[in-house]
Order: sequence, then structure tokens, then C-alpha cells
Amino acid sequence: MSEVLNIEELFGKNVFTIEKMRVRLPRGVYHEVRRVMEEGGELSKTSADIVAKAMKDWAVENGATHFTHWFQPLTGITAEKHDSFVTHPDDEGRMLLEFKGKELIKGEPDASSFPSGGLRATFEARGYTAWDITSPAFLKEDATGKILCIPTAFCSYTGEALDKKTPLLRSEEVISEQALRIVRLFGNTEAKKVTSSVGIEQEYFLIDREKYLKRPDLIFSGRTLYGAMPPKGQELEDHYFGAIRERIGAYMKDLNIELWKLGVTAKTQHNEVAPAQHELAPIYESGNVAVDHNQLVMETMKKVAGRHGLMCLLHEKPFAGVNGSGKHDNWSLVTDNGMNMLDPGLTPNENIQFLLVLACTIKAVDEHADLLRQSAADVGNDHRLGADEAPPAIISVFLGDQLEDVVRQLASTGKARKAKNGGKLETGVSTLPELDRDATDRNRTSPFAFTGNKFEFRMVGSSDSVAGPNTTLNAIVAESFAEAADRLENTDDFDMEVHDLIKEYLTDHQRIIFNGDGYSDEWVKEAERRGLPNIKSMVESVQALLSKKSVAMFEKFKIFTKAELASRAEILYETYSKSINIEAMTMLDMAGKQIIPAAMKYSGKLAEYLTAIKNAGGDTTVHVELLKQCTSELAKMRKAEEKLRKDLEKANKSADGKKKAEFYRDVICADMAALRTPADALEMIVEKDMWPFPTYGDILFEV
Repeated sequence: MSEVLNIEELFGKNVFTIEKMRVRLPRGVYHEVRRVMEEGGELSKTSADIVAKAMKDWAVENGATHFTHWFQPLTGITAEKHDSFVTHPDDEGRMLLEFKGKELIKGEPDASSFPSGGLRATFEARGYTAWDITSPAFLKEDATGKILCIPTAFCSYTGEALDKKTPLLRSEEVISEQALRIVRLFGNTEAKKVTSSVGIEQEYFLIDREKYLKRPDLIFSGRTLYGAMPPKGQELEDHYFGAIRERIGAYMKDLNIELWKLGVTAKTQHNEVAPAQHELAPIYESGNVAVDHNQLVMETMKKVAGRHGLMCLLHEKPFAGVNGSGKHDNWSLVTDNGMNMLDPGLTPNENIQFLLVLACTIKAVDEHADLLRQSAADVGNDHRLGADEAPPAIISVFLGDQLEDVVRQLASTGKARKAKNGGKLETGVSTLPELDRDATDRNRTSPFAFTGNKFEFRMVGSSDSVAGPNTTLNAIVAESFAEAADRLENTDDFDMEVHDLIKEYLTDHQRIIFNGDGYSDEWVKEAERRGLPNIKSMVESVQALLSKKSVAMFEKFKIFTKAELASRAEILYETYSKSINIEAMTMLDMAGKQIIPAAMKYSGKLAEYLTAIKNAGGDTTVHVELLKQCTSELAKMRKAEEKLRKDLEKANKSADGKKKAEFYRDVICADMAALRTPADALEMIVEKDMWPFPTYGDILFEV
């Protein structure tokens, strides 16, 4: 009989929650912590020491021996350095455990070995981690034991942000300040803070670990660099929402338990479109905590997979020919007194505050479409965007029939007298209940879609941190709010001015609104006619960070300095070049040590058979044909191998980061494709027992 889980007791077990603080801290210290969490500022030294001791006591009671400042450098993953609680033994040789406020608030990891994009010289090693009091500390359980993890920001000795969290926290303060100006204009004097509300849907692949370990490409690059399609892919659409297999179900059960312990509200789980692909989605929470939790989700997915003899693949395109993985970043704005600023209500045409927020968001996305596209750019995502499986690389906004009709009325006449209703859904079956139908359909081809009371940014890659996209969203919408508030706070006729402003924004930025099929060739042509940017690669997107309008906006709101933006651009170029170089070197290694020898061995076997059958007077037509095909593809492969090797030598001579990345994109990627083609053809010819690693069929359908 299976154990009955008490989720209510399990949830947050490994988190130093507000409730645990309330119980363990003196009342005055507790209220000081809550004030700093909600209003900003610093804890007094005395209070910091008390909080640190309470946190240490709780952690030790739960089996922890070490603590770490858990941070998110510009590698895209998390980092941690463990320190034990032990201190000098007393006079009698007894071990003492200690954790002081200064250790809680500030750490000093070596900053020289993390990406800085030129902000720091290699020999300049000092960097600081600073406690993020708004994200709860938690216990991580693994082979090292239990570690108290303290979420922190990471900055250089000279104060520049070297991480993903610091700019996000800056943007959260900015969006709160500017959004409060908007709600104040509409009479909300009670709200003291506005936060982004974020829900992140995470897609991933699960494959057998033993098969994974036989694929150097998966080990080194996270994706298959070779592989012919099996007879069956996803064309029957039988995997999506299908019954979850026992082995996968056991994994999902353990994953949920681990996430619930960490306070992650894992809610939804299901099979995704591609074979061996799945999805997990949590409940919405504040943007900063949602970003931290998504990092924990990805880490925990990988850790739990190992317990089940599985490997979790988070690469955006681990297998060619089937859908890749992304994550949907659902974003809205919520006041601390419970109002969702993107909730249209029952009559959106009469909800002036909502219409203003909507108009400002549309304006922000149109004016900064290139920057929003860049925020979702990473090396793996280049394989997905615009490939009929994910949103196109062209940014557009989907509103749905109801809001598009309201916008059309406002843009043409300045007034929206009515809003379409969904009505009732008639199924034609008497025993089924009557259902209310939404006023609009959904559009899976849209990169930025309104879905009831939030926007769903669907472009983000599955392995990427969502800190960048949410920092960008907060920043560009804050800019629109600030411009709108500047006008509305200084008008003598608010009602007239707000209507004029809504009409102006919606009229001037209608080009970004598109409700049709984002996968169609017609949309690409139409988007070009409208003047919308079509940024097809990560390398091409980087310049959006350095444009005058981007630098001006980020510096105005003190989210990034120009130097911080330049550093990130340099890191992105370097990351792209290094990632493609690893893939190319892996391809050469596999070609020279595995594929070519296997094909040569098979060719030799064919030649022996051919000679024997010919001497026996048999028909050798098939053998001759197969031998010709095999040797022909081998020759093509050898030629492509040599070209890739020579071009890699050229690529690595360039010192300019942008030019080097462009060379990898334009030349090396083409060379890799040319090498893969004959190799995949050989996979379809060579005897299966001779093929040196598991095929797509082995990996995707034998979990």
C-alpha cells in the first residue's frame, strides 16, 4: 500500500518561511524583517545577528551542517560555496556552531572565475554576495547533506551587477514605483507596492541515463548533433496529454515531493507534444521568487532524474525533427491590496484603468520589440524560434477577438461602446453541463499573448533563466507608465486626457497587434510591411542591448549602466562562440572515433560479402548499390569533416567577440549541418549492431 502524502505538512518543510520567522524571532525583530521585506532598507546589526541565529538553529535542527550564499551569476545557472557552521572549539575541545548576522548579510566569493564581460580583469578577484531578504532561505538536500541556502545578489568590488538577480530586483522597484503612479490616478490610495506576478511553465525531456551516457553529443552539448529520424515521431499526436507511463509517473511523484518541500507550488504535470517530452507548471508568485523557484525546478528535475536512472534534458532542441522545449513566462502586475492591473473585468470597454495599462503595455512591446526578443535569445533557442513549433522570431501581441474589437473601436472613434461576450458553449449532448465560453480563443503561435488577466511571453528557452525576460518586461512597461503618468498628473481634464492618451497609444502601435497564424509565410511578409523587426538569431539580437533607446531607458531607471549592458553583450557573444565550438569539436570527435570507423567496418563487411557472393556466381546488385552508397556518404563526410576542422582554426583566430560569433553562426553552423547530413544518411545504411551509439528510436521510445 502506497504511503499517504500530507501535502499541507510537507509544503515548505525545507523553507525558512515567514511563519517560521514569526514563531522563532522576537516580535520586534520579526516586524523589522517584515518592514524591510515590504518597504526596503537594512536590518540593524543586532537584528541581523538574531535572525542569523534563528535561521541557523532551524537549519541545524533539520540536519544542516553548512550554509551557502546561493546566487545566479551570468552563466545562466546557480552557484554556491559551502561553509560549515563550525567555529573554534572551546577550551574543553567541544565543537561550537555559529552563524552571525554579517555572514548572513554578506559573502565574498571569488568573482574572477565568473563571466564579467570586461567589467573585471582576470586578476581582480573580489566580489560580494548580498542577502536578498525578499526570497526565503531554504534547505537543499543531496549527497553532501543538508545545506542552508541563502538567496543572494552578486556584484563586483566596484558595485556592478555580475548576476541575474540584481537587475531583476532593480526592475521590480522601478515597476512598483511607476505602477503606483497609475493606480493613484484612479483613486487607489491604499496600495503601497506593486509586484510582478509570474508563473513559469517548464518543458523538459526525460531519457534513459544509460543511453545518455553512450551519446557524447548529449554529454558535452546537451543536444544530439547526429541522428536520423525514426519511423515514428510525433505525427500521430498521441503523446500530448497521453497517459503517463509508470517510470515517468514515479519520477514526477518524487519531483513534486522535493519541490513542495522547497515551497515551490508545483501544480500541473503532463506529457508534452514530442515523445519523451513533459511539462511542469507552478502557481503564480512574485516575480523575484518565481525566478528563484524556476532555477530550483531545473536543478531538482536533474537531481531527481538520476534517482530513477533517467536524464533530464533542458536544452531547447535536444532532438532534430521533433518539437523542442521552451518555457512560457506568464506575467502580470498585482498591487499589495489584491488588484490585478491586467484584469479586464466583465466589461473591459468600460474599465479605463485596464485599458490604459493595456495600451501602455502594447506601446512598450512595440517600441522595444527588439529588446524583448533579445531577452529570450540563447544558443539553443535559435533552433526553435520561427520553426513551426514555437513562436516566430517576430514579436507581436495577441489580444483575442474581444480586446481586438475594443481596441479597434477606441482607435477609430475614441470610444468603445460594447465588448463581445463568449456566450454559452453548446455541445449537443444533453447529459453534459452548459459551459460559459471565453470571449476569445487562444493563439499558440503568438510570442506575446493576452490570456485573460495576464500576458504569456512564450519565446523563452527551456534552459534559460527567466530573470532577463522579466527584467526587460518590468523595465519597458515602467517606461510606458512613467510617460503616461507624466501627462496625466499634469492635466486639467483627466477624463479627456486619459481617453486621448489611450486612443493615441492604441492607434500609434496597432502594428504590433496580430491575432492570426504566426507560423505562416504570409505573416512574415506582413510583419515586414508593418516594419516589425525579424531577428532570426541570438547573435543578431545582442545589438538591441546596446541601442541608444535601450541604454537610455535602462540608465534612466538605474536598472543597468551602459558598462553593465556592454558587458552582457560581450558575454553573450562569447557564450555563443564557445557553445558552437564545443558542438563542432564534439561532432569531429564522434565522426573520427565512432561514425567513420563504424561505416568503414560495415563497408568492409559488404566488400567481403560482395566478393564471396560474386565468386559463388550470385547476384551482387544490392551489395554493390549499398557499398556505393556507403562509400559515397563516407567520402562526403570526410570532406565535410576537413572543412569544419579548417574553419574552426580560422574562427579561433578572431579577437573581436561580435565578428567571431557571426563567423560561428554563418560558417561553422553551416559546416556542422554539412557534416551531419551524410552521417545521418549512413545511420540509415549501416547495420544497427554496428552503429556506435543509441538512435533516436532507442532514446525517444524506450524510456
